[in-house]
Amino acid sequence: MKYFLTLVILSIFLGCQSKDETKEKPKVVFVIGDEEYRSEESMPMLAKILKREMDADITLCFSVDSAGFIDPNRLDHIEGLEALEDADLMVMFARFRELPPEELKYIIDYAESGRPMVGFRTATHTFLYKNDTTQKQMNNEWPTKVFGQQWITHHGHFEDGHGKLTEVSILPEADTPILNGVEPFEAYSWLYHVDGGDWKLSGDSKPFLEGRSLKSNHEMNGDLDKYPLTNPVAWTKTYTGTSGKASRVFFTTLGHPFDFKIENMRKLALNGIYWALGHEDEIPENGVNAELTEPYEPNNSGFGNEFKTGIKPILIP
Repeated sequence: MKYFLTLVILSIFLGCQSKDETKEKPKVVFVIGDEEYRSEESMPMLAKILKREMDADITLCFSVDSAGFIDPNRLDHIEGLEALEDADLMVMFARFRELPPEELKYIIDYAESGRPMVGFRTATHTFLYKNDTTQKQMNNEWPTKVFGQQWITHHGHFEDGHGKLTEVSILPEADTPILNGVEPFEAYSWLYHVDGGDWKLSGDSKPFLEGRSLKSNHEMNGDLDKYPLTNPVAWTKTYTGTSGKASRVFFTTLGHPFDFKIENMRKLALNGIYWALGHEDEIPENGVNAELTEPYEPNNSGFGNEFKTGIKPILIP
């Protein structure tokens, strides 16, 4: 009788466990390899918030040098991409990489699997294969069909990091939980051109945030008919690869390191990650809590040796 009662009590206890106690943690893999926008600082910051809020299983994959130190200037290697094999989400912030076939395969296989993806800014030009003709489709065709657009042009740098260059507003027809708690703001990112003139966002892309360039080379050059002052800066879409399964994709062309100092930008990024994972019902009305876990003081954007040196990849337990 005691044994029977024990089983009954145990079954009741297990049945009353919350969903949070029984569901598996989502595995989120950040692919980080960008030598201009300090993604090696912004993406770990986002990942730590995501760990706190969702208790996600986080893997950070960086470009590293031969000694194992983070080196965004190394274009032919990102360490740890095998983590994508069983990932639930790939977050991409990379620029003009020329990865060897064995590393590239992890990214392609993931994209074709139908699992969700999130892309930031330079993911429109994740790859640049200059000499390998077998991979030329990765330069423009791949980001266009997967993320919605390739690299085209932008409205100008104008003393990066020393002032806001893009006014971000919500499109009137926008209807997505990714906007929960996100208010209009001004960003440090100069505006990318992705739609208008000879160009159009690909597939079923649905923009919900628009940027207006506050300073524009194209305005100075008189070619706003080709490159208007306003352009989408965030959208959702789907991508159906060889698996036949449509993946959820969230993309934003914002991503200057100082953008992520702005709470609205962090909420946008975190809400987008939740949505991509299919957790939109868990996005609070005022957005995912975007409070920093620790001070975030990134280096400014820039090429060369603008990144913080002597740092090895971190693990988020």
